[in-house]
Amino acid sequence: MSDRRKPGAARSEGPSYQDYLARDTNAVPPTLAEHSTYLGSAPLEASRYTSQAFFDREVDRLWPKVWQMACREEDIPNVGDVYVYDIVGKSFLVTRVAADEIRAYYNVCLHRGRKLRTESGQTEDFRCPFHGFTWHLNGSIKSVPCRWDFEHLSDADLKLPEARVAAWGGFVFLNMDIDAPPLEEYLEVLPAHFERWRLEDCYKAAHVAKVIRCNWKVAMEAFMESYHVIATHPQILPVIADANAQYDILGRHVNRNLTAFAAPSPHLGQGVTEEEVLRGMLNLWGKPGSADELLGDAGGDPGDREPRRLLGALNRETFRRAQGGDYSAVTDAETLDALVYNVFPNFSPWAGFAPNIVYRWRPRDCVVDECIMEVMILKRVSEGASKPRGVPMHWLDEDEPWSAASELPILGPVIDQDMSNMPYVQDGLVASANNEVQLGNYQEIRIRHFHQTLDEYLTAAS
Repeated sequence: MSDRRKPGAARSEGPSYQDYLARDTNAVPPTLAEHSTYLGSAPLEASRYTSQAFFDREVDRLWPKVWQMACREEDIPNVGDVYVYDIVGKSFLVTRVAADEIRAYYNVCLHRGRKLRTESGQTEDFRCPFHGFTWHLNGSIKSVPCRWDFEHLSDADLKLPEARVAAWGGFVFLNMDIDAPPLEEYLEVLPAHFERWRLEDCYKAAHVAKVIRCNWKVAMEAFMESYHVIATHPQILPVIADANAQYDILGRHVNRNLTAFAAPSPHLGQGVTEEEVLRGMLNLWGKPGSADELLGDAGGDPGDREPRRLLGALNRETFRRAQGGDYSAVTDAETLDALVYNVFPNFSPWAGFAPNIVYRWRPRDCVVDECIMEVMILKRVSEGASKPRGVPMHWLDEDEPWSAASELPILGPVIDQDMSNMPYVQDGLVASANNEVQLGNYQEIRIRHFHQTLDEYLTAAS
């Protein structure tokens, strides 16, 4: 009898992510159950990342058709607050026009085409600096200098064009396509999965951005798998179950990666003790002195000394003290692990109850080999406190490392390791002899899923 496994069935030796969940301190929510699948083994064309013609198809057929996260609601908490969002040559004024209403106007004067604003901020109206055409916050025309010379234009002709706007989880999304499906439909399972984690109750405590010399997909895909840890982040191998991470396809627009922390990499075999894992995690967090206290308080039962249990309990108590509320039923996984979702095409919120990381990648203007990467940190509002305004974006200069951003104390140095690859990936793709990119059947399934969805948009009738 043949023992050949079906395509895509191979997995790393050692505990699966579901095995870690089975040993969790608390009952695990059903949304973290496994949804594995297989999407084939065909290579990708390297030119998808390097061709200006391919990039131009994305400009024409992708970005005008998708829901894309523009900002957080706390970025524009007051009437008159404006957030400037730019994407592939388009610019939008995401504006709070009333306490319960947000609109997104094309950032273009209808007279001679000047951008109405170049920066986010607060305003009573939109006045073009070129000739003084002015619009109310609701997009209607307010005043036209020498209106007698524009008698051929009605007020309706001069209303600012809008993109569609919707919100979820405290994020504001826009879509240029008036016929696009509603945001709730586009997000598929995401609202149900994140209902427990309530990102709408969080605020943006950090927002760092930098221009990277690579295609936007190259940068994004570096954060869609844990496979690269062994070579790019070897220092965290004792505390991350990288090769046995779980990858799920959850819909046309949504996929995720579930990676356990406080568990050693299968690449290290059986040589890492539980105490080494515990001390490694606390060192990573900058709390090396806590290990002896945790071990001293642990009971004699070996299960009570498991790093994930000890650190889960520590985090639950830390959350309670910092924010108030009851975290007793929160799982170890939700305080420790990288529960990383991606929403097509370029939005990646982390799930769970720890300070939530959010990634966004987008092209820099209409340049095929440069992009903007953004990292946000969401924190929970303390019980009884009001939500603060979101912090402004901190732009890093071209020669500044991510570790220079003090608001990313743990994450910054890790991202710098990722940055050491990306420009050279772009160079290598340009130099490719066979124009092929090979992907693993399982660990890189999210990348394959992204490209399959991308192709659906690029080949759809315009």
